[in-house]
Amino acid sequence: MAGSEAAWQIARAGVPVILHEMRGVRPTEAHQTDGLAELVCSNSFRSDDHKANAVGVLHEEMRRCDGLIMAHAERHKVPAGSALAVDREGFSQSVTEALATHPLITIVREEIDAIPPEDWDSVIVATGPLTSIALAEAIRAHTGEEDLAFFDAIAPIVNVDTVDMDIAWRQSRYDKPGPGGEIDAYINCPMDEAQYHAFIDALIAGEKTEFKDWEKDTPYFEGCLPIEVMAERGRETLRFGPMKPVGLTNPRSPDVKSHAIVQLRQDNALGTLWNMVGFQTKLKYGAQTDIFRMIPGLENATFARLGGIHRNTFLNSPKLLDNQLRLKSMPRLRFAGQVTGVEGYVESAAMGLLAGRFAAAERLGQVLAPPPPTTALGALIGHITGGHLLAGKTFQPMNINFGLFPPPAPDMVPTKDDDGRRLRGKAKGRAKKAVQAALALDHIEAWAARSLAPTEAA
Repeated sequence: MAGSEAAWQIARAGVPVILHEMRGVRPTEAHQTDGLAELVCSNSFRSDDHKANAVGVLHEEMRRCDGLIMAHAERHKVPAGSALAVDREGFSQSVTEALATHPLITIVREEIDAIPPEDWDSVIVATGPLTSIALAEAIRAHTGEEDLAFFDAIAPIVNVDTVDMDIAWRQSRYDKPGPGGEIDAYINCPMDEAQYHAFIDALIAGEKTEFKDWEKDTPYFEGCLPIEVMAERGRETLRFGPMKPVGLTNPRSPDVKSHAIVQLRQDNALGTLWNMVGFQTKLKYGAQTDIFRMIPGLENATFARLGGIHRNTFLNSPKLLDNQLRLKSMPRLRFAGQVTGVEGYVESAAMGLLAGRFAAAERLGQVLAPPPPTTALGALIGHITGGHLLAGKTFQPMNINFGLFPPPAPDMVPTKDDDGRRLRGKAKGRAKKAVQAALALDHIEAWAARSLAPTEAA
């Protein structure tokens, strides 16, 4: 994701770029194809609401910066309520074709297993969470930092024609319309209290993947915990997480509230594959099929892909990187994507967008300042390159959120609604977010418009 976006941004500035891709020569533990920008976990880019949601703001900022990833996500989107989800195969093929046919981009299929030689004077390392062991060791040896890593888990994908729709039903939470106006973007599988507790017992008892010795102390990313780890944290945890029953009404028994609900989200354009929302897992394959078929509506389900788990590696970026995403000890190297300590598809691509623009500007004899901290792009880069407390000693990956933005001036946030009533609690918070979102999009316009045209210095 990050490498593809970085290459696109460099080329659009008129600078030739070589994109080195290991897959096609050597696979990873999680990818299934050699396509660029392959989505490994979910097919969702999360909320597309650019007026009230931080990731939606990031989507819109990237669109206004001529982002490759967002453009092709739009072309291959599938129904997902208010979220932006894509047909993962069509999306990857489309991105690959765009890069392969660009006259200024050369794709070379090879593994880079060491820090590139000095005559590679402008390099972006966008190796994602699955950096090859040899390259990761070379980087660690140079920086002197111990690896910082976490596990990221993959949710199963169900063949939709094996879902029992006499039990399940279609509905988006609170009937919230998606980008296409649909209000039934999810398949919902209800559980009563007894079914829920039996399911929790099975998750906890299910046979799990055994970690290697060097992996055992690696922490999970809190925003993408395996389903069974959440279950182990308390019997009610899942009912207040991915299995929350609110905003949904079973049409067969509208007066009876489900104790818990499992949601499926469309995964491909044909609508034949649906992923289990929030059901990333490290259960062994046999345990997965047995346990997930306990879910009402999935008793006879077949799985196009079962869940899995892989190790993600990231830098201690607040200590190692400057605000141009350059390695302080070796400025010819920039880093982008999840390896910098952002989390999520869109956030990873966003770091590629920034690294690409920074590198292109540098090659053209210019200096491009980071986006303002009031923008989603600026808030992210600020977090990973210096905004974290304790100088990176407790640095952990982060999704974009309004907590990374500076608060707006008090006089910018309305205190009353249209009827003159004082805003309190959640209403006050929504008003603040709306101001932050509008301010971010205003500020990104000026940054995006900055020229990357060649200068005499170049």
